Amino acid sequence: MKYILAAGFAISIAALNPVTAQTGNSTPEKKASVAKKDERPSPPMSASGTIGDLKVNVTYSAPGVKGRSIWGELVPYGKVWRTGANEATTVEVSRDCKVGGGMLRAGKYALFSIPGENEWTIIFNSAPDQWGAYKYDESKDALRFKVKPGKSPSFNERFKIEVVSDPIGNGMMHLYWENLMVSWEIR
Repeated sequence: MKYILAAGFAISIAALNPVTAQTGNSTPEKKASVAKKDERPSPPMSASGTIGDLKVNVTYSAPGVKGRSIWGELVPYGKVWRTGANEATTVEVSRDCKVGGGMLRAGKYALFSIPGENEWTIIFNSAPDQWGAYKYDESKDALRFKVKPGKSPSFNERFKIEVVSDPIGNGMMHLYWENLMVSWEIR
């Protein structure tokens, strides 16, 4: 009877933790790597828009403020940031277009930035499949430009990206997080 109870308990534990049951020696890192993306602390998000005949698709992970000091602390000034969380944020444009005053060829890019208190550098990098900015390579930058950060119209607990357009084909990309907003043209 003791063995039946022990076996039943072991089966119950395995059912509650299938990763451990399958691998036998799971670590927190392994559990996190197999966790569903939508269960991450910084969930996956997307933004898309059509600006004239230009289609723009953005995929990113949205970290939360969670009571932390963001700008200059969690996200340091003067250092390359993945502009979101987890995998590098990606931006895909359907045709050659003007972005932030420069030209960007059709394709998929990693979006990085270098935040500053008074000025940001926005970076479109030609290596979109990266985790964070750990292997960021400046030699693969397709486009860089400067923008001025501003105050967001409202507080944003989660990082958010928007692609917006007007009726005559002008477009903007907006990044919002905490009380900050960064924007640039895209058309």
